Amino acid sequence: MKYILQHIHPVFFLILATILEVSGDAIIRKTIYNYTGVERVSFGLIGALLLFGYGFFLNLAPVEFGKVVGLYIATLFIVWQVISFITFKSIPSVPVIVGGLFVVTGGLIITFWKS
Repeated sequence: MKYILQHIHPVFFLILATILEVSGDAIIRKTIYNYTGVERVSFGLIGALLLFGYGFFLNLAPVEFGKVVGLYIATLFIVWQVISFITFKSIPSVPVIVGGLFVVTGGLIITFWKS
């Protein structure tokens, strides 16, 4: 299994983990505020499964976590905004966009700056 994982680019794991994390969180949020009874339990379990998938796939990446954390944070911010728009119809404000540019820039610096 380790041989197979080493031939998959780490960015694949980062993007998949980020999508699972943000989607799982969005489902949990909607579950808490919009559902009751069996629906709440069902959607809660789906959200928990997605969050488990996030942790699983992030840790499958065949790279030391410290080396990819910057790219993960940048990816997380971007995916978070996309999922937030799709799920909650939320358009990022100017402060969120400006702050996000700092987050993405910082993530890229952490990932690609050769010291």
